[in-house]
Amino acid sequence: MEILRYVAFSTDPEGGNPAGVVLDASGADDAAMLATAAEVGYSETAFAVEACDGSLDVRYFSPLAEVPFCGHATIATAVAHAERHGTGRLLLRTAAGLVTVTTDRAADGALGATLVSVAPRTVPLDEADLAELLAILRWSAGDLDPALPPRVAFAGAWHPVIAAATRDRLADLDYDMPALSDLMARRDWTTVDLVWRESPTVFHARNPFPPGGVTEDPATGAAAAAFGGYLRELELAPVPATLTIHQGADMGRPSTITVTVPADPAGGIGVTGTAVRI
Repeated sequence: MEILRYVAFSTDPEGGNPAGVVLDASGADDAAMLATAAEVGYSETAFAVEACDGSLDVRYFSPLAEVPFCGHATIATAVAHAERHGTGRLLLRTAAGLVTVTTDRAADGALGATLVSVAPRTVPLDEADLAELLAILRWSAGDLDPALPPRVAFAGAWHPVIAAATRDRLADLDYDMPALSDLMARRDWTTVDLVWRESPTVFHARNPFPPGGVTEDPATGAAAAAFGGYLRELELAPVPATLTIHQGADMGRPSTITVTVPADPAGGIGVTGTAVRI
């Protein structure tokens, strides 16, 4: 397999979130893909197989396990495909469902992509799970923003959404990694989406990702999509809306994610970002 390496949600290879991309994973079994992802060592590697109709069957592996959907690896895969085959619209068949991705080239030459997620949904976060999660994060109830209530949100993968009342609280990330890994495995959560609201349309996020074998993810497209669905379902933002999510700055890999939330309550969430080859 030819392994490509890209950074998504940045035009700087030193920023964004690195992803491995295999554009032709024909014949690779689960063990081979998991071993390749572990060798690459990034939080996610995407493995694509082209179907006869031009769509791509895509699977995503962290160094430790397969995940149903990954936003930054999807953006990276779409840009890698566009570099070889030209820009346009792709249909991706993922374990989470059908995802469309459109690539284009900006005036400065940068390649970007917009994915449209599967239909999002949001469910309550059990009070016992919230208490356990806050204890693991070493947060208190007083650290939370009451205007953005805790929930578990989905747009291809499940993410608890926990909103900090201040930017300083978000910046101070110090958690029990084994304990969080255990809780997330029991609840089938992919990352924990910690957010702080700067303005009605600008947010900052951090995403602990122990299931991927890393302390933190520098840009999480799947969580950004889930968060867009959360805001719409709870009527916490006027829709349609275009949101900006800043992530990765606290770990030295600044990333910018644009989230488009349509008014249609059943509509998928758009996630836009650039990607560059490492």
